[in-house]
Amino acid sequence: MEENTTQPQESKSIEPIKERILSVDVLRGFDMFWIVGGTGFFAAILKLFGGKVEQTLLPQLDHVEWEGFHFYDLIFPLFVFIIGMSVVFSLQKIIATKGKKAAYNRIIRRTILLFLLGLIYYGGMNKGFHNIRLGGVLQRLALCYFFAGVLFIHFQWRGLVVAFTALLLVYWAWLSFIPVPGLGHTSFAMGENWANWIDGHYLPLHKWHGTWDNQGILSTFPAVASALLGVFASLLLRNKDVPEIKKVYYFIGGGIVLVILGYLWGLQFPIIKRIWTSSYVLVAGGYSAILLGVLYLILDVWKIQKWSIMFVWIGMNPITIYMGRNFLDFDNLARRFVGGELQTCCGEKFGYLLLTTVSLALTLVVVRFLFKRKIFIKL
Repeated sequence: MEENTTQPQESKSIEPIKERILSVDVLRGFDMFWIVGGTGFFAAILKLFGGKVEQTLLPQLDHVEWEGFHFYDLIFPLFVFIIGMSVVFSLQKIIATKGKKAAYNRIIRRTILLFLLGLIYYGGMNKGFHNIRLGGVLQRLALCYFFAGVLFIHFQWRGLVVAFTALLLVYWAWLSFIPVPGLGHTSFAMGENWANWIDGHYLPLHKWHGTWDNQGILSTFPAVASALLGVFASLLLRNKDVPEIKKVYYFIGGGIVLVILGYLWGLQFPIIKRIWTSSYVLVAGGYSAILLGVLYLILDVWKIQKWSIMFVWIGMNPITIYMGRNFLDFDNLARRFVGGELQTCCGEKFGYLLLTTVSLALTLVVVRFLFKRKIFIKL
């Protein structure tokens, strides 16, 4: 990992890195915000309202059990979308100046480091060799970065569109028309579909769960398609021939089209995050593009930026804070400040809000410290 200490100080216009696209950093920070404490904080607020507000909105802060789509089901594919964007930012110049071999060196190094961090995040050797989790969030990000990077090295945008389409259609056809062994027919049900069957038979070191992994073997391929959507987004962002406002139209308009197509496809091929169905790719990718378009309009076109500094702090050190919260329990640390009798006297709902607020505040203190000291740890 590299510690980048060349960035300028925080300024009124919030431009932490020269020539960076601020909306990308804020999008990354927005995504991480929900992982590092934002979900608990807003869940606590919704509990204060109670009634229909809580019943309607609180489920959106948790994953759908199987079929369907909640807001929280966007968090992971949004990061895959962003990792796809990073493929262009990290490789385009290298390919142009140093060639494909140097690009491959970058891809392989970053993939290995990210995959190893994923193994450490899920316990490494702590529970024994046979309980190592090979599938996981960081491991999937690593594989998506690798395959999207390889495709980006060898294909222009038309070839990438073909690869994107093929990944979605082949996965759809496999799960929709080929009977699952031992079942005798096709199925999208939990534990009875092709993605789960392949994990159960061929995923190495999978004894930790017994059968299958949410980030298993077969579902990695449509996840690569999610990363390719990020590649397309970056190619558009870096296209100087397209006016900024037209980029906004393309992101928001294209995102709406993807969401509609995804929900329509979902009538036959259900939207299921845990096996990353093709319809899920389109819905999540569409929402990701819409978010990027809105942020790009506000931050990079209209230059309304001061409100976004908190997300910049988080977005500049996503892996650091993600790993940090794994080793340092901010919720437990918050209890040392506002737990026990202090939390009890506030009542159940206000006590929970107090706890989540302090936990989130401690996280923000850490990321702000790193930002102010110009410490940006990258793979």
